[in-house]
Amino acid sequence: MTQGFDNELYVTEQAACIRNRMKQFDCRLYLEFGGKLLNDFHAARVLPGYDPNVKIRLLKELKDDAEIILCIHAGDIEHRKIRADYGITYDADAMKLIDDLGEWNLSVGFVVITRWENQPAAKAFKTKLENRGIRVYCHTPTKGYPTDIDRIVSDEGYGANPRIETTKPLVVVTGPGPGSGKMATCLSQIYHDHKIGINAMYAKFETFPIWSLPLKHPVNLAYEAATLDLKDFNLIDPFHLEATGETAVNYNRDVDSFPILKAILERITGSSEIYRSPTDMGVNRAGFAIIDDEATREASKQEVVRRYLRVSCEFMMGMTDESTVNRADRLLKELSIGVEYRPVLVAARKVAEESSAQGETTAEKDSFDTVNCGAALELPTGEIVTGKNSRLLHAATAAVLNGIKTLAGVPDNIQLLSPLVIEALGNFKRKTMKGKSASLDVDEAMIALAISSALTPMVQTCLDHLHELKGCQMHLTHFPTPGDEAGLRRLGVNLTSDPVFASHRLFIE
Repeated sequence: MTQGFDNELYVTEQAACIRNRMKQFDCRLYLEFGGKLLNDFHAARVLPGYDPNVKIRLLKELKDDAEIILCIHAGDIEHRKIRADYGITYDADAMKLIDDLGEWNLSVGFVVITRWENQPAAKAFKTKLENRGIRVYCHTPTKGYPTDIDRIVSDEGYGANPRIETTKPLVVVTGPGPGSGKMATCLSQIYHDHKIGINAMYAKFETFPIWSLPLKHPVNLAYEAATLDLKDFNLIDPFHLEATGETAVNYNRDVDSFPILKAILERITGSSEIYRSPTDMGVNRAGFAIIDDEATREASKQEVVRRYLRVSCEFMMGMTDESTVNRADRLLKELSIGVEYRPVLVAARKVAEESSAQGETTAEKDSFDTVNCGAALELPTGEIVTGKNSRLLHAATAAVLNGIKTLAGVPDNIQLLSPLVIEALGNFKRKTMKGKSASLDVDEAMIALAISSALTPMVQTCLDHLHELKGCQMHLTHFPTPGDEAGLRRLGVNLTSDPVFASHRLFIE
């Protein structure tokens, strides 16, 4: 993929912007970090060349002046909300984030559980963290929010929360997912700091939408596609247009909340000359690090297709409503594209159709499968390899094996896994583990390959190319099984699928 984004330029621009904002306030800046601090794969998909961990590089640039607060909504813990990109709960993601930051020599100083109402799961999470030596604060819902400013900015509102003892001039406030309470935590801290004479202020770091790009730029439409569940939409910032006469893109929730946020900050600080608009409030320089606009447009169109397929699958699974799918379809129409714009989708459907036309029956495959399944994987070279399901292998497994064989230059007629080995594993799955399917999913095949590599150098050569699949595009003509999904996630493959069940079974192992 053509590089469209310059990480070094971004870090330089972004660090300078944050430092300039810090100079405006002589004591402390609370910086709300929206989006993902680590592993921002959405940004990497729509801005080709974007380092998913470039924000960490930015924080290391500011490390001497910064400390980190992590927020998590008690309700997300209680309801065991799942992070779709990792397949883990929000509380697990919070702990993972603390560990990941530690690996970059960045430590989370404090964890804040927001909208705390003594929820049992949240209490257990708090105890678990405290037993590991992590300082945890609990912030209750802010009384009077959002209409009663007098009550919000009082000891009964923000003052009811304990003050977090921050010491650095820059406090980064982050958290897993939207609605984690980052802004409320910032404002509560600013209230407490001003009470003791510290001239603290707030700013927001949000990568998307990119304010300096046109409203209907594919990058900004891809942001709408990424937040379909939140019903977000982009618009021209009316406050910025009125104050400066310049157009800037923002999104509805920031624009809607700005009058309240401005009123709260003015009441806390006693100044009416803080921010004129949500855009003024932000510190986003991502748009100025785009070096190939056409590459970002193309990548963003692919992302909108990907998001449409994802919500279509979620609708089939009962995880979203039809209106969300309709909004995704509207974005495709705005870009004048369809799902066929995704090359791997076309290739996967073609191999499934060819398999069906050849008259392969489910009896010839596996009783677990009831449809002819196809998979297609686009390699870093741009070549697309395919796979279909069989009695021995899942379609996704076949595509991955074909992919690493192609990268290693191994002829197609050479098998990486002996049918005898696959048969033995299949019998073990059925007879010993009482599984319904004998064919190997991606997770199982990777283990089998690792074992085989100890005896066969050619298999090891193919395994050495597995890392090259990271970031590659893949499509399945059916929902992935848990083992396929887990294995492909670990390989870093960008997976989409058609909203089709591969089996009549309701419970899939």
